[in-house]
Amino acid sequence: MNRPLPLFRRSILDGWRGLLGWSIGLAAALMLYLPLYPSFGGAGEMQALLDSLPPELIRALDYDQIATGAGYAQATFYGLIGFALGTIAAVGWGTGAIANDEENGQLELVLAHGVIRGQLLAERAAAVFVKLLWLVVLSALVVLGLNEPSELGIEVGPLVAISVAYFGLIALAAGASIAVGAMTGRRSWALGAGTGVAVAAYALNAVGNQSEDLRWLHDWSPYSWAYGDQPLLDGWSPAIWLNLAVIAVLLVLGWLVFRRRDLAV
Repeated sequence: MNRPLPLFRRSILDGWRGLLGWSIGLAAALMLYLPLYPSFGGAGEMQALLDSLPPELIRALDYDQIATGAGYAQATFYGLIGFALGTIAAVGWGTGAIANDEENGQLELVLAHGVIRGQLLAERAAAVFVKLLWLVVLSALVVLGLNEPSELGIEVGPLVAISVAYFGLIALAAGASIAVGAMTGRRSWALGAGTGVAVAAYALNAVGNQSEDLRWLHDWSPYSWAYGDQPLLDGWSPAIWLNLAVIAVLLVLGWLVFRRRDLAV
């Protein structure tokens, strides 16, 4: 009897070492940054540091609320180092879902075993998103474990909200890489699409923070959709779900093109 979801299971099994490495990296980043908060925030040194920085830099980095525990965690991890690390993992896995195998000539071998293209795209994409979901859940558990010792004062509801926002943001980069890889079969295009989405999202948010005249840029920034309403401080907002909706659209477009085009030889 054939086991269900063979491509999904194979992707997870083949990638467990990489997933372990990224898990250790994210956990290490959290354990490095979050315990520092009592030394700065609690003693008032964080506010003194903010007062010494240019206001434009503070707005660009979304450091407005960094003097609070939740604001510190959101700005240092979810908005910066966690965003960077998660995006790198997402783009790498997303590029490897289809484009890598097609350029290496292995994709036709997989399809020759009675696998249809829709199944290939769905199972490989699911494997990428499950791995990203694991990183998000692990990050939330580490934050929860460090919450009391680090005097962050983070509540469970807002932590769940920012975890969904974080997943949507990094998964959007993966979705762009998967979709463009399916459309073109080119590794460079898939890599560029995921990276470009992440960089544009961050840049639009940073520029939009500079003045009221530029705030409209937030409407076009997936980074702003995820973090613009400060989910770790204020909880849920409708904008959190926008990235997930865009991912669904990208995957549908990728499938529509992938199912009809000639594969690279």
